[in-house]
Amino acid sequence: MGRSQELSELKRGPVIGCHLCNKSIRDISWLLNIPRSTVSGIITK
Repeated sequence: MGRSQELSELKRGPVIGCHLCNKSIRDISWLLNIPRSTVSGIITK
């Protein structure tokens, strides 16, 4: 199974914004309906 496409900048922006507002990975995932692993990967990059 191959990797899926990366999220566009429009979808990465809110993740970074929430992270800068001290939201947890779980909260960001729930708010934006994105898997936790994806949120974690975006924050790590």
